[in-house]
Amino acid sequence: GPGDCADDDPCDAFVVEETERGFQSRVEVPSPLYKYIIGKKGETKKRLETETRTSISIPKPGVEGEIVIIGQHRSGVISARTRIDVLLDSFRKKQPFTHFLSFALNQPAIQEKFLQFKEEVLEKCSQDHGVSSSLFQNPAKLHLTLGTLVLLNEQEIRKACDLLQQCKEDFVDQITGGKPLTVEVSGVEYMNDDPAMTDVLYAKVHMKDGSDRLQVIADQLVERFVASGLMLKEWDRVKLHATVMNTLFRKDPTEERNNTMTGKSSFKERESFNGQNILKLFENFYFGEVQLDSVRLSQRFSSDTSGYYATSGQLSFS
Repeated sequence: GPGDCADDDPCDAFVVEETERGFQSRVEVPSPLYKYIIGKKGETKKRLETETRTSISIPKPGVEGEIVIIGQHRSGVISARTRIDVLLDSFRKKQPFTHFLSFALNQPAIQEKFLQFKEEVLEKCSQDHGVSSSLFQNPAKLHLTLGTLVLLNEQEIRKACDLLQQCKEDFVDQITGGKPLTVEVSGVEYMNDDPAMTDVLYAKVHMKDGSDRLQVIADQLVERFVASGLMLKEWDRVKLHATVMNTLFRKDPTEERNNTMTGKSSFKERESFNGQNILKLFENFYFGEVQLDSVRLSQRFSSDTSGYYATSGQLSFS
């Protein structure tokens, strides 16, 4: 169907059907995006209808379905559909991400070392500007992020799960040989340019056997998800990082909930910390080794019984 292609792909040229009453085009739209086509007091929809001489029917709020465009002239239907696609595309890019591909790093041994790290940092660096216990990751949620996704309904989640299985068959099994990857978590690095103004501090990971298999799997997964249109391209290579401290946690321990909801303005509330001493003292801190045996499609702002993020789907190595 039209959903199988990236948005800018020529095969996504949509279908306009001829009917008794003229022409129509149907577009599958996740219900959270209806409001952008309707607009305040229905103005966007009215304007679209008037300017393209079509009538646009939209399912009730919260009911998943199709938006149907009907018009006397094929050209009007095409014009309305094109404009709706452009609107949807721009609003989808503005949605806060809902899911992310992750490797869980919350094995008991790692959690224990992480808590030791937290204790030592607070002991030795609590005088440093902005350093406090509220900055630290929840040990049960330690993870490596591969990339973020905006999945707005069950169909989109299922599409992402199917793609994970496809990746397993196409290349992952070949790279892992059906065995877990043993990785070491050690040392810390910071995300931004100035260590005296740090917002995110993360632990580094590498394959114990010195190979780049983890990086290759991560890069290929992200490449496939970007090509499918499910993920936006963030950088050329995946930066494998396990967040240990983040100034977003300061506001709300359940992760950056209130920041994403209030939009961009809240970045002013982010108070950086001085990470210079932490980086010096803990540059070689050893968090332990982990067997990675699955990539999970994790749901943001959620927890399962183990305390890790709820899993919407996963790709297992064995």
